[in-house]
Amino acid sequence: MNRFIELENRFGARNYQPLELVLTRAEGVCVWDTDGNRYLDMMSAYSAVSHGHAHPRILQAVHKQAAQLSVASRAFYSDRLGPFLQKACELTGMDKALPMNSGAEAVETSLKAARKWAYEVKGVAPDRAGVISCRGNFHGRTLGVLSMSTEKQYRQNYGPFLPGFRNIEFGNAGALRSAIGPDTAAFIVEPIQGEGGIIVPPAGYLADCAEICRQENVLLLFDEIQTGLGRTGQLLACDHDGVRPDGLILGKALGGGLYPVSLFLCRSDIMACFRPGDHGSTFGGNALAAAIGLEALNILEEEGLVENSRRMGERFIAGLRAIDSPLITDIRGKGLFIGMEIDPERASARAVCEQLMGHGILSKETHETVVRFAPPLIIGKQDIDLALEAIETTLNELND
Repeated sequence: MNRFIELENRFGARNYQPLELVLTRAEGVCVWDTDGNRYLDMMSAYSAVSHGHAHPRILQAVHKQAAQLSVASRAFYSDRLGPFLQKACELTGMDKALPMNSGAEAVETSLKAARKWAYEVKGVAPDRAGVISCRGNFHGRTLGVLSMSTEKQYRQNYGPFLPGFRNIEFGNAGALRSAIGPDTAAFIVEPIQGEGGIIVPPAGYLADCAEICRQENVLLLFDEIQTGLGRTGQLLACDHDGVRPDGLILGKALGGGLYPVSLFLCRSDIMACFRPGDHGSTFGGNALAAAIGLEALNILEEEGLVENSRRMGERFIAGLRAIDSPLITDIRGKGLFIGMEIDPERASARAVCEQLMGHGILSKETHETVVRFAPPLIIGKQDIDLALEAIETTLNELND
């Protein structure tokens, strides 16, 4: 056994089940293991490396800001945070932004904001505010977030959970209308379910949900931690339906693949419910994070990564659908956020990923039957075609 794997297994928690390789270097769309083997990264750290590994502009921003000011405290202003928040708000069409670190923290922030708004603005009775989410959701792994999860393994032996959450069918706007009651504060939803298996709802679903929430005075919260910032071929996945939510959650790619950065963005009247001392984070909004986040957003715009995601995604999806293999039961996704459903009677998704690794392609299964493909948004035609060739070869090998 590789000594690095042995060390992790000996001293680390076994809360992950990695593929059997040890990475040591990365650049652009590629990573290398300790044996010198090169791989095409088709995971992008679950969309956190959308700009590619070691993007030179982000590295420069890190070096410059780290040498000047990294972490002070939100007890003081910095000259980095304001410009970052301005850029994020102007780019997404939101009024205000509250910086955190991880995506799960930003989700928790959105839930706190929704409940506070429900009590102070909507007039819900104390301790009655409810939140609706969808079955199959993934919004993180904190206890608060797990309270609305429907994944048995994520919840097992972690209770008791927070009250006030209700799950409905994803992609069914009628189910949302039926679930809303007088105490409902918010509906939180992923525009495309990622961990759930790259599940794409019917066209117009988000727009229908937005109209229902408006009519019922319920906040619409979009979790775009994975789907946002160009991943689906639009700046935000909700742009496919022409919708802006009341609250928006961003993370992962916001840190440029180098640093944890997240945001909860929303309308001014919602954010006004937070007053000094109500909420905070030691590292959230620090100068280094703000400098990286700002540069990550600038790169998305200036280097055309959203448009490249759309074009390369179309090429990738078309190529996958052209593969004639009985192992494939479905190809779905938007942009460079793609799921390949594998027939469990013929092979497991993990077996496909392990075989792909031998052909220089790194991916990871979700829900045992889906191989997901989410490469850096900088990927080009040559690498897309290389991946398609390796995928077809792998499926043929497993079918023999």
